[in-house]
Amino acid sequence: MSNVVTASAYLTLHYRLAAPDGTDIVSTFNGNPATLMLGQGQLAPVLEELLIGLPEGTHKTFDLEPGVAFGPRNPELIQLVTRATLDENSVPGAEYKVGDLVDFAAPGGGRFAGILRELRDDAALFDFNHPLAGQPVRFEVNLISVL
Repeated sequence: MSNVVTASAYLTLHYRLAAPDGTDIVSTFNGNPATLMLGQGQLAPVLEELLIGLPEGTHKTFDLEPGVAFGPRNPELIQLVTRATLDENSVPGAEYKVGDLVDFAAPGGGRFAGILRELRDDAALFDFNHPLAGQPVRFEVNLISVL
C-alpha cells in the first residue's frame, strides 16, 4: 500500500505551474525535484488541497480556472506609493523601472512585494496582487515520495 498525501505530509515531487497554452511559469521537471512539507506555505493553499489524498507515484495535471489558484485580481491592491515611502522602505539607492518586482519592509518587520506599474517624480504606482492572480493556471505534479 502506497503512502497518501495528508495535510502535514512531507513530499518529494516534481511540479510545474504553466499558462493554459503550456508555457512554463515554474517547473522542477528539468532539474532536481522539490521537497516540502504541506501546511508551511511553500505551495499556495489551493494547490496543496489538490494534492490531499493522492497516492505516492501519482502523475496528474490540474487545469484551474482564472482566479482559483492565486485568487482574483483585487483593484484595491493597486496603490500609489510616495517616492519618500519607496526610498525609505526598499533597497537604498536602487534604480527601478516599470515591470520590476520591488520588495518592501512592512510594519512589524515583515516583507511584501509589488510590481512597479508607473514611476513618477513624486510617487510610484504598484500592483500588490500576486502576479498570477486572476489567471488560469495548469498545475502538473509527479509525486515521487510521500512521508
